Amino acid sequence: MYEIYDTKVRITADNDAEAEKVRRSLKEKNVYLVNLMGSPGAGKTSVLVKTIQALKDEFRIGVMEADVDSAVDAETIHQLGVKVIQLHTGGSCHMDADMTKRGLDQMGVEDLDVVFLENVGNLVCPAEFDVGSAKKVMILSVPEGDDKPLKYPLMFTVSECLLVNKIDTKVIFDFDEDAMRERVKKLNPDMPVFPLSAKTGEGFDAWTDWLKNDIREWRGQK
Repeated sequence: MYEIYDTKVRITADNDAEAEKVRRSLKEKNVYLVNLMGSPGAGKTSVLVKTIQALKDEFRIGVMEADVDSAVDAETIHQLGVKVIQLHTGGSCHMDADMTKRGLDQMGVEDLDVVFLENVGNLVCPAEFDVGSAKKVMILSVPEGDDKPLKYPLMFTVSECLLVNKIDTKVIFDFDEDAMRERVKKLNPDMPVFPLSAKTGEGFDAWTDWLKNDIREWRGQK
């Protein structure tokens, strides 16, 4: 007789428990954490820049830039004058709750209202690991195609807000927005979808207004 031990289930359960600790700790500090996910090239950093510009007069913002290597994104965010830390994952394809906690501790959140975690770029691994965020936001870019909900259903299922970036390129790429919305709706009927362009600024008011309202509601404000 022998035992079968599912290590993935154990790892996920341990991570979920740690994520709840992170979430409770941030709630006690009144710090709203956004887990921003998307493929490489989807425009996560560009969207983040414009989002910060829209929020920074109202909220004290910090950013954790997670990547396998380099500090390119952290340098970009640093130019905005907000608190930023670069996290190297050592080859890992995602952030987990413990890594997020260590990043938050290293950066320090006592003087912050909102923290953005720009997760490692892919649509698979980050979807599987709760980091303790108040909101999971994903970015899909038009050049990636409208079929991504079919190929990566878990990401679209666990996310709580979808940003469709690079809509200024719809005239170039064969992207069926209606088909994409239908596919998303089957996976996540209540998820808000915001088409926008980090290049032109189109659609950002709707997205940032929604985010501001969600932060206020989370903090118990009207």
